Amino acid sequence: MNNEANADAVATPVALMRQRLSAMLERGVDAIGPWGARRILRELQQVLDPAVSEVEGGRRAAAVAQWYAGATPEQRRECWVLMSEHFAPDVAAIESAHAAYEAVRGTDDEARAELRLRRAFTAPRTRLLQRFSAYPGGVRFLVDLRAELLPQLKKDKRLIALDGELQELFSTWFDVGFLDLRRISWDSPASLIEKLIQYEAVHDIRSWQDAKNRLDEDRRCYSFFHPRMPGEPLIFVEVALLREMAGGIVPLLDEEAAPADLDKAACAIFYSISNTQSGLKGVSFGDELIKRVVEELQTEFPRLKLFATLSPIPGLRAWLGKNLDARLQALPARARNELARELGVAQVGAADLQAALDGVALWPEKSARARWLLAAAAHYLARERIEGGRPLDAVARFHLGNGARIERINWLGDPSPKGLKQSYGLMVNYLYDLKRLDKHRRELAQGTVPVAGAVQSLLD
Repeated sequence: MNNEANADAVATPVALMRQRLSAMLERGVDAIGPWGARRILRELQQVLDPAVSEVEGGRRAAAVAQWYAGATPEQRRECWVLMSEHFAPDVAAIESAHAAYEAVRGTDDEARAELRLRRAFTAPRTRLLQRFSAYPGGVRFLVDLRAELLPQLKKDKRLIALDGELQELFSTWFDVGFLDLRRISWDSPASLIEKLIQYEAVHDIRSWQDAKNRLDEDRRCYSFFHPRMPGEPLIFVEVALLREMAGGIVPLLDEEAAPADLDKAACAIFYSISNTQSGLKGVSFGDELIKRVVEELQTEFPRLKLFATLSPIPGLRAWLGKNLDARLQALPARARNELARELGVAQVGAADLQAALDGVALWPEKSARARWLLAAAAHYLARERIEGGRPLDAVARFHLGNGARIERINWLGDPSPKGLKQSYGLMVNYLYDLKRLDKHRRELAQGTVPVAGAVQSLLD
């Protein structure tokens, strides 16, 4: 690359900044103004200053975070854009390193050239964000920043680079090897139980008595914690210890029910898994949480032989609404005739079924209507895919990806308004057969969703 091109590449950040300031003036943004933007940029550059120590860099980052806490939404957005655009990788350095790498491929100098190329791809933005992690509240600050940033990505594509950088860093910082597994009990601090109530996303906790029931002697609740975010749970899992696999959520949430006999408990049912930090979206540690909890339970209760979930099917109703006619047409003539007789029509159509579904809570479980809905749910879970061949349903994608299989679909497993709205009240058990997890993962990778016989019969 010639000197003129190099000069242009070096000048790019300055030109970019001028463009940003001009655009802001054209928008008439009084909340921040060009001098405000320059000041934000200057403060960020001082955080990144390679001449200062990590401790001083962390102190400067803490000062920026303190300013950010009182900043307006417009000022915060401008800060994100500056982080994303002004601290991008040096394109000239990347091109130079790539050319050098190509020139020495297959020689003894290839490894050294590869290292140089890797370093060229590392953006100053990475180092800037790492400086924020150096002060005690820095990790919490960055997680909250990303939570605020995520809803803006569709509207402002300039922020995608910053979001990707944060997610990549979080994937390293929140590796399960750095996380602590703790049991939450009724004896835990009230502030922690309040967070359980606040973050529960599957089955709302209605009261302190409800929370106490979920932390009773026949229950277990565990959470992952990060040492740089003390007292802040990252994900919860709630477990019921029972004699057999549960088919409905109502008995598990019954505050008046007597505790199960732990001496006879043979099954651990994972009935709620809730992430608590939206800023950690895309950072997966839920699968490791289940594995670690299984190990804990096996140590405490050696008699436990069955590990399964009682899970919602959150996308079923929306999917069926779009595919009602197709599912009806897939039925054999005999099955369609049975549906028509039950619905009191000469020939059943999608509109007839749609109208009947409003009263699904009153359908007999052995009716043709119920069998049709169960079969539709089985098809949705086991056959409907997204790009890459993964299951369409997000909950199915999570558990099947961890090596579970679809064990049973439960009629009116959740008859609550939320359960009816999501999946017409249906729930599903995913079985974690500890000896077959790898086998099930292989099957899924080859395009086959592992299902038990009872579910397979619904698909045949």
